[in-house]
Amino acid sequence: MITNLLVANRGEIALRVLRSCRESGIRTVAVHSDADAGQAHVAAADAAVRLPGVTPAETYLRADALVDAALAAGADAVHPGYGFLSENAAFARAVLAAGLTWVGPSPESMALMGSKVESKRVVAAAGVPVLAELDPDAVTDAEFPVLVKASAGGGGRGMRIVRERAELPGEVRGARAEAASAFGDGTVFCERYVERGRHIEVQVLADTHGTVWAVGERECSIQRRHQKVLEETPSPAVDDRLRERLFDAARAVAETVDYVGAGTVEFLVTESGEFFFLEMNTRLQVEHPVTECVTGLDLVAWQLRIAEGERLTGSPPPVRGHAIEARLYAEDPAAGWRPGSGTLHRFAVGEVGAEFGVPDRHGIRLDSGVTDAGEISVHYDPLLAKVIAWAPGRAAAARMLASTLASARIHGPVTNRDLLVAVLRHPDFLAGETDTGFLTRHHAATVLAAPSESVVRWSALAAALADARHRRAHARVLAELPAGWRNVVSAPHRTVYRHDGTEHAIHYTATRAGLVPADDEDTGVTVVSSAPDRVVLEIDGVRHAFDVARYPGSTAVDSPLGSVSLVPVPRLPDPAAALAEGSLTAPMPGTVVRVAVTVGDRVRAGQPLLWLEAMKMEHRVAAPADGVVRELTATPGCQVDQGSVLAVVAPDGGEADDADDVTTAKEPA
Repeated sequence: MITNLLVANRGEIALRVLRSCRESGIRTVAVHSDADAGQAHVAAADAAVRLPGVTPAETYLRADALVDAALAAGADAVHPGYGFLSENAAFARAVLAAGLTWVGPSPESMALMGSKVESKRVVAAAGVPVLAELDPDAVTDAEFPVLVKASAGGGGRGMRIVRERAELPGEVRGARAEAASAFGDGTVFCERYVERGRHIEVQVLADTHGTVWAVGERECSIQRRHQKVLEETPSPAVDDRLRERLFDAARAVAETVDYVGAGTVEFLVTESGEFFFLEMNTRLQVEHPVTECVTGLDLVAWQLRIAEGERLTGSPPPVRGHAIEARLYAEDPAAGWRPGSGTLHRFAVGEVGAEFGVPDRHGIRLDSGVTDAGEISVHYDPLLAKVIAWAPGRAAAARMLASTLASARIHGPVTNRDLLVAVLRHPDFLAGETDTGFLTRHHAATVLAAPSESVVRWSALAAALADARHRRAHARVLAELPAGWRNVVSAPHRTVYRHDGTEHAIHYTATRAGLVPADDEDTGVTVVSSAPDRVVLEIDGVRHAFDVARYPGSTAVDSPLGSVSLVPVPRLPDPAAALAEGSLTAPMPGTVVRVAVTVGDRVRAGQPLLWLEAMKMEHRVAAPADGVVRELTATPGCQVDQGSVLAVVAPDGGEADDADDVTTAKEPA
């Protein structure tokens, strides 16, 4: 029997495991890097052990340090969560060798399913359909488009879609480099890419006595960079006949490898209803809450019971209603999914029915490891929270989840919230037309979703009026003067904010009736009331309330029309902050992993110059315009801060040190 369990993970999944342990009467041990010492999962556990260092390689990816932590804290079991070492057979063996209980499948099953190449061979032998493996060096023209995949891992890392032969060598090199960095194994292979395929997975539970349950399917087709952002159950495209075939195949996979515990068998389903085995995740999935909501099962509790030898009896519970999960990331979809980091000033999701568990009735579940004023680290995945809606039907769940996300207060790094809301309200999503190409096909309506220019303008006006009230409320002298008071009444007050690179100048005047907009753009806008934290505007006869919050260097404005983040522009900018023309700065803190140019190279607009690794993904930094590389400060392996100058590209026609020596940049070999 498990009495004291170490959670070899961090953040929201650590908190999720801790909750089930607490309800089961099991004592818990958390681990933390130096960067995570103040995180919620550390405070929630009965004990905590420090893993010296900051990066995953120094901490959460060190099997020896995790086993030592478990022994030092008196733990008798280890739960790996997901990510990090959760699918690492060597870690499982080390846990077992130390005399501890491993909450998961056997190391042998993990090793077999951990290789995409070997797992396909075994699964095919069991009669489950698979896509044929293609040798990257022998792909024929007739086999394009193809998908390049890393053999040793998932999560979208080391994965590339290639449509033309000329692109294949470069994409294979990039995939190998990314796979080696993420998994320590650069092995890649190709398979046929299925256009408009659906990503359907089956949750399985298997005990140590030979019983295997198929516990519903999940639709996970809304993806960016081959990583899921929205998941739901049941799938709108799976009928009873296809569901039974998928369940049979999933059980066959689990039985073939003597699987034990919770796992997920993933399939690619074509428009015609064919399906092919993709992989098996030998761990708990990020999206497991949707299955828990519709079945009432506690999958973590069942992982613990199975590890203790308990049997699965009877049949899996029936599905009740529909559940949709949205992954809320600190990232900017419109900027190539660039991850964000820094202080999360406020994080508030209203009307939450349960945290890390199933609500008593239909409603919102929240699984999150972040808190107000917490730091989003560049070293870890940028997932902030999972917001799950459980409702009687699919349309109701989508409406509930969209409304909850839209009204959430999220102040700090940019997030994918607008994208999630746009997808949930998109007619094709509501009609169930959800394949893996959804975001590409609806790029403008989803990836580029943002508040309209009018909403940004009204939000900036509200911010300016609220700031004026704030200054008056905190004035140390002449506080009795009205806000915006001037000796020359006709001279309006001017405040400037920046939003997504565009400046918005707001002018207003003080009258006996209060503050009044003074720009032609604001015709039809009346100020109903203004306070330091809330402004009510009547716009074309309709009243709207704008809540305003101030933080160092930013102002957040929330309203039913949309949430807008503004940057106040100082009246007297610091001349030292100006950069040389053509400067290319780091979009986030990270490590330079590859550089494709040298000083003097001529480059084209959009051409990748170098790659940064941050938050477990590679990010291209491209030339902003045609030109010549005049300076290059970035070198492979160097750490850079956000805003650091990486290179300077002189505009095309600009001077280079020696124009006769200018060459054209090439992809690295």
